[in-house]
Amino acid sequence: MPPIDEGSKRERVERSFAQVPDSDQGVAPCCPPLTERPMSAAEAETAARMFKALGDPVRLRLFSAVASHEGGEACVCDISDVGVSQPTVSHHLKKLKEAGLLTSERRGTWVYYRVEPSVLAAMGQLLAMPAAA
Repeated sequence: MPPIDEGSKRERVERSFAQVPDSDQGVAPCCPPLTERPMSAAEAETAARMFKALGDPVRLRLFSAVASHEGGEACVCDISDVGVSQPTVSHHLKKLKEAGLLTSERRGTWVYYRVEPSVLAAMGQLLAMPAAA
């Protein structure tokens, strides 16, 4: 089997979470709300990739730490106290980036992480309950 090109893999993941402007909601999620209709195979694969990345308690804590950090971004130096070693923190942050849930930017010796706003919108709409009539 040929090696997977990580750049194109990341681009596919990011495209799968790409948001399209929607006049009522602001953004349209990658997948319909679970209560709207059954998901297609492609939609299920996209959502499963996101939830798989968040299925680890350490990753979920890191994702939450970044998402709730003041200013919407967090330095790795501020979020690494999750009960595992620094190399393990880096591994989990890398997995969250590969899943398209985080972006990062190096500033000097530190790396700053940010949650993709479109990801939070997609997650919220995917899990949203239908409005009561």
